[in-house]
Amino acid sequence: MGMTMTQKILAAHAGLESVKAGQLIMADLDLVLGNDITSPVAIHEIEKMKVEGVFHKDKIALVMDHFAPNKDIKSAQHCKCVREFACKNEITNYFDVGQMGIEHALLPEQGLTVAGDVIIGADSHTCTYGALGAFSTGVGSTDMAAGMATGQAWFKVPSAIKFVLKNKPAKWVSGKDIILHIIGMIGVDGALYRSMEFVGDGIAYLSMDDRFTIANMAIEAGGKNGIFPVDDLTREYMKEHSKRPFVEYEADEDAEYDEEYVIDLSQLKPTVAFPHLPENTRTIDEVGDVTIDQVVIGSCTNGRMDDLRIAADILRGKKVAKNVRTIVIPATQKIYLQAMEEGLLKDFIEAGAIVSTPTCGPCLGGYMGVLAENERCVSTTNRNFVGRMGHVDSEVYLASPAVAAASAITGKISGPDEL
Repeated sequence: MGMTMTQKILAAHAGLESVKAGQLIMADLDLVLGNDITSPVAIHEIEKMKVEGVFHKDKIALVMDHFAPNKDIKSAQHCKCVREFACKNEITNYFDVGQMGIEHALLPEQGLTVAGDVIIGADSHTCTYGALGAFSTGVGSTDMAAGMATGQAWFKVPSAIKFVLKNKPAKWVSGKDIILHIIGMIGVDGALYRSMEFVGDGIAYLSMDDRFTIANMAIEAGGKNGIFPVDDLTREYMKEHSKRPFVEYEADEDAEYDEEYVIDLSQLKPTVAFPHLPENTRTIDEVGDVTIDQVVIGSCTNGRMDDLRIAADILRGKKVAKNVRTIVIPATQKIYLQAMEEGLLKDFIEAGAIVSTPTCGPCLGGYMGVLAENERCVSTTNRNFVGRMGHVDSEVYLASPAVAAASAITGKISGPDEL
């Protein structure tokens, strides 16, 4: 029996001719990622191991993005811990205030992730890099510590689900709508510990930012990882951003999949996930009258240039509703600068929105947009669990940048065609 893309990558990094679903392996790592919340735990575990240094100073990335710039003393202590560890071990890819961005947008932009890599990160949305044809997945801080010390991690080889994307999506349908549709279809545990492999002619109509968004939210369906085949657009992106060589893998024709879904992108509509699970989806024409208090456009899911351009196109020359706080967060310094040079920040500010330095802040209810009791937020983030963005009696509605921007203007959940 043949292998899937994911299985081929894992086999190569385990030094094996082939692997099969369910097999336990040790694989070499190309990158180990941590942030200001998860890294301190890993660092303390490394100290217990009494190892000398790290396995490779160039293959570890530490990104201060969740509570940086520091929101309080505790977050400052966390960042200090990571900063001192990075300095002591001469970590090449340490990103602090001024250089940092939201980790899953920053690493591809910096050329640290390419096709064929095996990447672990102590953050659940590490699966983002599957958009480039890499195997990437989230792990706990203890596994991160072991990865930093040894350059290896153990995996149970996942089985796979094939998603065949066909045809061209309509104007306002983006990667966010596609992945919300899929999660609504299979549920938050529909791909539990399985690889979500995306194929089909419809991929040609998806930008890299769309693909990053889809891979990013594979975890919200329970997936071990999400992965796209490498095409000309992927190659162009990697050659622009990275000097590293990359390896392309294709699934065998006789690769085994647990299930196969065919999704006609031309039939999809803008989609919103209602509280309190990403699977609780409704298309924009099924939403009804839902007034809101806040809009957040940003995060590792939707804070890239395409996302900001779409939001600016909708907000330009208009005003956000009087009672709606609208927060725009470019995902990296480079994106922030490009948005400024293109005049997008001016569009946001003139519309009545605020623009933040890159941060994960509001996504996890950390800061820069925490919700009070009974408040509702339309957010381009990836999770809407109870209390995710603040008070346990607040509500988060997940949507694309287009829906979020339109909703900011009307003061209720709306599609761009309603303006």
